[in-house]
Formats: sequence, C-alpha cells, structure tokens
Amino acid sequence: MKTLIIVVQLLSALGVIGLVLLQHGKGADMGAAFGSGASGSLFGATGSANFLSRTTAVLAAVFFVTTLTLTYLGSYKPQTSAGVLGGAAPVPTSAPAAASAGSAPASAPVASSAPGADVPK
Repeated sequence: MKTLIIVVQLLSALGVIGLVLLQHGKGADMGAAFGSGASGSLFGATGSANFLSRTTAVLAAVFFVTTLTLTYLGSYKPQTSAGVLGGAAPVPTSAPAAASAGSAPASAPVASSAPGADVPK
C-alpha cells in the first residue's frame, strides 16, 4: 500500500515538473495575440493554457493528498516501544518471597511496583 502511494506521488511530482516547464510565461500571451501561430494549434490560442493549468492543478492536488497520506502512515505507531530490550520479561517482585517466609499474612496487599520498592531498608 505504501509503495503504491509512493509511486503515485513520484509520478505526480514528475508530471507537475513537466507541465510547469511546458507552460508559457506571461510574455507569451502577447505573441499569441498578434498571431504567432498558436491559434492554429490543437487547443486554440488559450485552450492549451487552460488545459495545462488544470492538469497541473489536478496533479498538484494528487501530490498533496499522497504527501499527507504518507505523513499519516509514517506517524502511526501501533504500540509504544519497550526500549532497547524490546519485549523483556517483567522483573519478579519480592511478594512471593515474603509470603513463603510467613512474615506477612496471605491477605496482605502486594508491594507497589514503583522502582526501588523491593529494595530492603
């Protein structure tokens, strides 16, 4: 899925670059107005400018949508990282040792899991 979106983004970017380079500047309109031969073309004097402008706008919109989609897919994190060790096993607490020694009753609350809670004082 991500590869397809990247391919569409690259093609739209290359299309926008090509269409921008094909378009005439503002000074080319005066030449077309005085009969420089553009009126006999396939799209007419202003038809090619409208076609190229609209196609450029559509390709630019496709480029922006694919960019936003790739940004969303790249920032999506399904689960939090557990650090360098990844899914390391949890450290056993001292509650079973205290219960086996008989110093604490079975109904006593379990010590908190805060760091340093199992350090003897």
